[in-house]
Amino acid sequence: MDKLCSFVLGRKRLVRMIVILLLLAGGGAIALLIPNMDERNAYPGLAGYKANQKIMETYGNGGYERPFVPVVTLPEGQRADSPATTQAIGRAFADAAEKVDARVVSYADTGDEAFLGEGGRTTFGLVFGGPVEQGGLPGSALGEAPELGPLISEAMRAELPPGSEVRVTGLDALATGADQGGLNVPVKLIVTIGAAIVVLLYVFRSALAFVPLLTALVAVPISFLGLLAASPFIAVHETTVIMLPLFGIGIAIDYALILVTRWREEEAKGHHGDDAVRRAMATSGHAIVFSAGAVAIGLVTMVLLPIPLLRSLGVGGMMVTAASALVSLTLLPLLLSSSGRRLAKRREAGRERPGLEREASAGRFWTAVAERVIRFRWLTAALAGGVLVVLSVTALGLNLSVPTTDRLAESGPGREGLTALTDAGVPSGTLTSFDVYVPGGTDPAEVADTLRATDGVYAVATPDTDAWRVDGSAVITVLPEHEGGATAGEDTIARVVGAVPDGTLVGGNVTQQIDYVDVTYTAFPWMLAVLSLVTFVMLARAFRSLILPLKAIVLNLLSLGAVLGAMVILWQWGWGTEALLGIKPDGSIGTFVPVTIFAFLYGLSMDYEVFILARMREEYDRTGSTREAVVRGVGRTGRLVTCAALILFCSFASMASGGELDVSIFASGIALGIIIDATLIRGLLVPAVVAMMGKWNWWLPAGAARLLRVEPSPLRDEAPDGGGPMDDGGSASGPGAGGGPEPIAAAGRGASG
Repeated sequence: MDKLCSFVLGRKRLVRMIVILLLLAGGGAIALLIPNMDERNAYPGLAGYKANQKIMETYGNGGYERPFVPVVTLPEGQRADSPATTQAIGRAFADAAEKVDARVVSYADTGDEAFLGEGGRTTFGLVFGGPVEQGGLPGSALGEAPELGPLISEAMRAELPPGSEVRVTGLDALATGADQGGLNVPVKLIVTIGAAIVVLLYVFRSALAFVPLLTALVAVPISFLGLLAASPFIAVHETTVIMLPLFGIGIAIDYALILVTRWREEEAKGHHGDDAVRRAMATSGHAIVFSAGAVAIGLVTMVLLPIPLLRSLGVGGMMVTAASALVSLTLLPLLLSSSGRRLAKRREAGRERPGLEREASAGRFWTAVAERVIRFRWLTAALAGGVLVVLSVTALGLNLSVPTTDRLAESGPGREGLTALTDAGVPSGTLTSFDVYVPGGTDPAEVADTLRATDGVYAVATPDTDAWRVDGSAVITVLPEHEGGATAGEDTIARVVGAVPDGTLVGGNVTQQIDYVDVTYTAFPWMLAVLSLVTFVMLARAFRSLILPLKAIVLNLLSLGAVLGAMVILWQWGWGTEALLGIKPDGSIGTFVPVTIFAFLYGLSMDYEVFILARMREEYDRTGSTREAVVRGVGRTGRLVTCAALILFCSFASMASGGELDVSIFASGIALGIIIDATLIRGLLVPAVVAMMGKWNWWLPAGAARLLRVEPSPLRDEAPDGGGPMDDGGSASGPGAGGGPEPIAAAGRGASG
């Protein structure tokens, strides 16, 4: 880090020129990426996705798209199976098919009494529309195209017998939230930047508040340059391009905040000019490198999954993290060096701004919190840990299935249509009807007969019209008794998949989501184990300890469990969701949510962990006292972590308030995770556990140190409380006096020198 700082400060003009060129190139990268963004949600390798793609390519509709279900209720005394009425209803459905360019099946097409309700007055059909653009995150959210319902109703009414009622139901028609047309990124960025300015002005109380924001505004465009370089190898999804600036603003300000705060501290200690910059880089610079590595490790989870959208998000997150670290370690030292010269001129002129030393000193509030936590460490750990454990246990009830109708809209045409359907004895499972592709050479009638005999199947529709037969292939539709989002419905799909002959493909919205969950979450525990091992090695090098990295990983996993538990409360139980976000939850969490939240939060929470523990390690090396290390470490970093977390919270909270159900679920999860992590974890549990572990926190035996190529940290007795003076200077009477080895910096000076 000293060599990097010397290079930057010794070649200021060259570094500025390079940063400007990268910034301009980043702007060009944005212009090249936007026209070539991928708007599809592809799931290569999944059987359900393959089936849906084949159905869509051959027939132009159906597959992944959920059917709309028009329910016709005839006047008293009329039956849908009378010849004249059947013909009228057939014409009505034909008009609907033409109006919305859809494939339709009803009693008029099949003569199947399964499409008739008890008493014959009620009948229904299935309308499979064309593809709906799925530009958002993949999940179980509904409502992408609810406007088709009124179009279908309008098209059908003219042909129906006088006095008939038609109400269109279906999962999309029952959706609790509709697609609002995107995140409105400019508004979200304004909210995020505004919140960042307020927080930074509170922290610095000077024009220095705009320095972290400036580095963020430089880092975000540069990150697009990396995304462009990766674009030949991955499909860059539009969601990545939308979310990258919102995430990047927060993470870049985080890194700048840690370095600027440390520089102010060094200035207050009397280390002026470039010396203050070098000392800040020697400690906080290393913390930034390790923090960026932690974020990247978390995002590797998404890169390794065979889902293009998640891979795109993971790569985008890694690029913006790398760009943020790069700008913080190059451009920011130049800005701080310039600020240092201005401070020196004011100092010489006797116009130095008062209060710098006070502002750079340990925060009184967080120092008091740390002292209180140490005093009641067992009680604090029990209470904070208890809350997290309860939330983690709640997460065991996480529902990743498609929403069921009992949790969807309680009023409106969709609910009225469903009520009319079920009152007539037709099961609600028909709303999750799905297509089966039968290739040429296979008799669709035989496949249909097999499926009709399958447990849980209510009916099978096999029209032989041109809309259902193309180039020797056929598509048949299975109407299940139970909804696909229920366990019984998923079991029915599994039985159907097992019953069809080779070459026959089972499609449908629910089928694809089941495959996605199986592929993603079967491999997840193994990926989690690998990531934990890599993180352990990295942090063991950083902190020269075996206990601290283990504790960090355990607390991170506990934090993730708590976040998922909070998501169950917010989005499945619906406690306060409408009041907070104006969205009615549908009782389900998007299939993408747990893995995506883990990938982002694992890195972000480890980010804060590195900031805090690096300072604790530094203070322990100086004083030899765990108590002093906790008090000084939390006192120095508490306000920093809180403010950094607040900025990121505002960024994701602004995303959560957009009205998009999928995005709101994801963004609210990240926002909740940041708050839980910055308060319960970093503010209470980390200092309590470190205080409980005492001298064992800092132990790294010689054998492990040789493997990690760092200096060992032998077990030693604790110094008395107050082992080092509580001043801001570089001296101390405890171990490490005279500015002993900085813990993070020492990670790079191992056995090989």
